[in-house]
Amino acid sequence: MELRHLRYVVAVAEHGSVSRAARAMHVSQSAVSEQIADLEREIEVALFDRAFRSIRLTPHGELFLAEAKKTLAAAAQAVKVAQGSHRGEIGELRIGFFAGGVGAGFPKVIKAFRKKHPDIRVVLEEMPPTTQWHALLDGRIDIGFTRRLESPYSEELESETVRQDPVVAVLPRDHPLAPGPVDIGDLAKESFVLSSRDTSPALFDKVIELCSEAGFSPRIAAISTVWSSVALLVEAGVGISILPLNLQQDRTHDLVFCPLTSPGASVELVMAWPKVRETPALDSLRKLVRGSARQL
Repeated sequence: MELRHLRYVVAVAEHGSVSRAARAMHVSQSAVSEQIADLEREIEVALFDRAFRSIRLTPHGELFLAEAKKTLAAAAQAVKVAQGSHRGEIGELRIGFFAGGVGAGFPKVIKAFRKKHPDIRVVLEEMPPTTQWHALLDGRIDIGFTRRLESPYSEELESETVRQDPVVAVLPRDHPLAPGPVDIGDLAKESFVLSSRDTSPALFDKVIELCSEAGFSPRIAAISTVWSSVALLVEAGVGISILPLNLQQDRTHDLVFCPLTSPGASVELVMAWPKVRETPALDSLRKLVRGSARQL
């Protein structure tokens, strides 16, 4: 049984005549008759009563007609869905991000994307930068807002810089160097609380690089995986830190965030995506991000 068989049944039932159905479908009358006869033989049920001048559905044919219309409607919807997905109008887009890096403009960009593509389901998943890299390769997310990629991910994923985030010295409010600006060389004798390299290697390496350029290696007192824990440890007097500016800084009243005078005191926020999974929805989001660079 094929969809054309169902279309012939519907056409004959609606026109009440094989000849009129054939004309409406631009096929020969014999083709319609033969296809319906083939269908009846296949399902072993008479769908039409041919004893009258005008062909009529049998009771079984009435039931078959209702289901045939549902099947044809479902097939048409399937085509519509596939075409809409191809045009990037429907589907799903899974986005990875980390709260300490995306910035105030990120929700506005997502809201604008939702407005532009109301039939695309947007799934947001918060995860550290390195976790995003794995998720991109595993197919769990379609695009990630993360830090600069490291090898081998930089070879297997595409990426594009969204912006440069300045890194600042995070000091207790009563620290002698507050409120800055701070020459990182003046922090040489301090103990450092750093973000883990396992979750954010770009930030960890940037801190080591800045300290090395200033002529010292940082004395690491503690390492944590999340921004809030690093800030808590600095508040507790464990040490000072170097972190990118982000939305959470306003929540910590006992700390100050001092600009660094060192050239290159910044880390990249990048959007990354798999090379092999290009979709119209993904392309649309990238274009929206590029157009919203100032907002981000």
